[in-house]
Amino acid sequence: MPDPLIHHLQTLIIATLKLDDVRPADIPVDEPLIGSARFGLDSLDALELVLAVEKAYGVKIGNSEESRRALTSVSTLAAFVRAQSAGA
Repeated sequence: MPDPLIHHLQTLIIATLKLDDVRPADIPVDEPLIGSARFGLDSLDALELVLAVEKAYGVKIGNSEESRRALTSVSTLAAFVRAQSAGA
């Protein structure tokens, strides 16, 4: 059964980064988001995505090192959101 959080994060990435020709299933859960040739985020993309995730899930991504770790892949972003939500 698909993970609804993963699917929502994939959809959020598409909407935030305006990836009009990409579907959620096109974003592999373990592919790097930062530094990937296909979905490589630049610093502005990463900032936009951090703000979107913070707003959507009510979590706080504190600094650039934390955001880099959280944005490693969709699966690490989901784990980060779950951990922050559980600690709230």
